[in-house]
Amino acid sequence: MTVSPALNPLVAAVATPPVAEAAAWRAAYDGRGGAMIDMAQAAPGYPPHASILAGLAQAAGAPATATYGAIPGDPKLREVYAAHVAALYGAPVTAEEFAITTGCNMAFVAVAMAVAQRGEAILVPTPWYFNHDMTLSMLGVEPRPLPCRAQEGFLPSVAAAEALIDDRTRAILLVTPNNPTGAIYPRALIADFARLCARRGLWLILDETYRDFLETQPAHGELAGPERGRVMQLYSFSKAYCIPGHRLGAILAPREAIPHIVKILDCLHICPPRAGQAMLPAAIEELGAWREANRREIAARADAFKAALAGSGWRIDSLGAYFAFVAHPFAGTDALDVSRALARDLGVITLPGPFFGEGYATHLRFAFANADVAAIAEVGRRLAAWRGPN
Repeated sequence: MTVSPALNPLVAAVATPPVAEAAAWRAAYDGRGGAMIDMAQAAPGYPPHASILAGLAQAAGAPATATYGAIPGDPKLREVYAAHVAALYGAPVTAEEFAITTGCNMAFVAVAMAVAQRGEAILVPTPWYFNHDMTLSMLGVEPRPLPCRAQEGFLPSVAAAEALIDDRTRAILLVTPNNPTGAIYPRALIADFARLCARRGLWLILDETYRDFLETQPAHGELAGPERGRVMQLYSFSKAYCIPGHRLGAILAPREAIPHIVKILDCLHICPPRAGQAMLPAAIEELGAWREANRREIAARADAFKAALAGSGWRIDSLGAYFAFVAHPFAGTDALDVSRALARDLGVITLPGPFFGEGYATHLRFAFANADVAAIAEVGRRLAAWRGPN
């Protein structure tokens, strides 16, 4: 008898990636209501700046970018980005405290591996970004839920977090602006979590993928004060520079932690695209006005989404950056069924709350940044006229 080799049960137990599942729902829509409107996957709803495309093309054609680069990332990019972050946050950070990664998901993989081992735990506010849950589960690290409630603006509680800490806890993850809820964590709340982590000997992992869409950047005192040695900050260049296909992210960590992160990046050998690294320094330094115009455009889309849902029966419980977390009006119906039916009946693609953890079957995530103002208004019209899942 032939025995099939076993697969890693930690990987096998992880569900199918939710975005791929939602994309498959497209096939059920027959186009009766108009063009399909995708508000599922978070992606910039406008093209990169012409200079970014030109820079990518030029760098891609250079022989040097076809070779291996420095494992922590291109030195010029680390230097320019460090200066940018220092000015943005009012914190004395240096290039030696940064590593460039293949996107922010890889940044999270690296820091999770650096701070926790199998059998240990990281606190993750729920509803959570599903890739965080998937990563920790595959590593054998417990993603311990820190529940957040609509009536509290989906903000995590420091007291609730402290009650969940035990001798297996190694870190607390915060995501702000949050994915999936859009909740923006106040500066004081982040500082309170930094102090909690310092007091309890934990790491604070701060994922700020969508920070460029905040009207006012919070000065991060925890990056300048005594808690600095306990903070790892993650960032993605994908959204602000409209380059998700180039997979570029960054880790800011204490200098003594960087060599350990570099070991992980070297072992995984998933190298950030060198053409993107070569292009980014000029984009960071020269495209501030363009990034600000994009921020205002996304803010206008947020306002349009609020106006589109007014009076529709759908309730926005949280909104910020790219996302709105919305309570549907169909009591007793699971949001997974609502999302499927929205795709089938209206051609509106969303992600249901259950994709982001247990206990959110009344909510859907709308990534309104994907659609322009006209398309958002059309979503409102379709929702208002819809009678719900059959």
